[in-house]
Amino acid sequence: MTSLLASSTPGERNSTPGMPPALVPDVTSPLRPSESEAISLMARFADRTGPSFSRSSRRYLWTDAFAVCNFLGMARLTGEDRYRELALRLVDQVHHTLGMHRPDDRRTGWLPGADETHPTRGGLRIGKPLRERLEGEPFDAQLEWERDGQYFHYLTKWMHALDQVSRSTREPRFNRWARELAEAAFIGFSPASPADGQRRLVWKMSVDLSRPLVPSMGQHDALDGFITCTQLRTTASIFPGRPAGPGLERETAALAAMSDASDWTTSDPLGIGGLLSDAWRVRQLMSQGALEDTAWLARLLAAALAGLQHHAGENDLRQPAAQRLAFRELGLAIGLTAIGRLGSEGSIGTVGSGRGAGVSALLQRLDSYRSLGSAIERFWLDREHRETPSWSAHRDINEVMLATALMPEGFLDLSPAP
Repeated sequence: MTSLLASSTPGERNSTPGMPPALVPDVTSPLRPSESEAISLMARFADRTGPSFSRSSRRYLWTDAFAVCNFLGMARLTGEDRYRELALRLVDQVHHTLGMHRPDDRRTGWLPGADETHPTRGGLRIGKPLRERLEGEPFDAQLEWERDGQYFHYLTKWMHALDQVSRSTREPRFNRWARELAEAAFIGFSPASPADGQRRLVWKMSVDLSRPLVPSMGQHDALDGFITCTQLRTTASIFPGRPAGPGLERETAALAAMSDASDWTTSDPLGIGGLLSDAWRVRQLMSQGALEDTAWLARLLAAALAGLQHHAGENDLRQPAAQRLAFRELGLAIGLTAIGRLGSEGSIGTVGSGRGAGVSALLQRLDSYRSLGSAIERFWLDREHRETPSWSAHRDINEVMLATALMPEGFLDLSPAP
């Protein structure tokens, strides 16, 4: 069977009707080498893991969320619908694999609450190689990394991917599935404390969302959840007739309160990249009237700057490839590309007042780190560096995130509103 991606070579860009001017590709120039390389990486991923062909069980939620966005970005840049079709196939595969119990589980069928019409109401499995830890089974911190379950921060990535599909296809059902997932995730991951009734997010839950597997709270989970819920509500409000599904008012308010009380500063490169990516999402949502207070934007940029200053002094990027985790560095590279978008002419011009000046000052300081992203990309584009065990052990996630760093439009830029 012929792959959808293997049938032709990427050609010249085509414009997309209704796209904001800042996002319209240059229709007179061919794809840049970095974009062609990104498409080649995604072609290999699609042929290797299944979206090019029939339904496959080889799925991993974080990787697939970025892959869906990449395929949508490829469709936007080239105007070729076959890439959007790959995104839709991948969505279907994820729901029919990670939205259902594992083949080695005594339970069968959809996760509790989900069905063919509402595939995300039970949440989605991570896709780890080992089954989840059973009740009463001893906890092993190292082994837990390889065990299945559900992660809140993986679910928010999938919500974003579904929303991008909804905006790209103009079909509200994908946004509804994202909102149903947000509701299920909030209920499952934030049980009220018996002592004071307060809610806090659990980092890892069981496959059926019935019990915590790792009870600690992820540093940026509430923040990412608040921004994502705001995005989903914004998209839903634009569709005619207000599509059915959860309104997410309760979830958005609770996650905003949780995130406001958290310290966002981190030296983890993947976390820093997430802060910068979220800052660009916040700025886009501000332009759509979903957020008015610039405090969120300023605080995100300040936390990212503090993290970059600390990370730059650790010399991790001077280590040999065998001692580095590519996908964590590539997460930073993706976020660093958002700095140019945030600093583009007119991006901050409407922020207003003193806070707007503060945002501009933060962006000026962050701009000196943009070259770090290019250095990360160049390092992992070197084929010799991709021949190490540290790369091959995480090949799928590494290649997909390298493709995102080289061609970030599908992930970073909210598709034109329906």
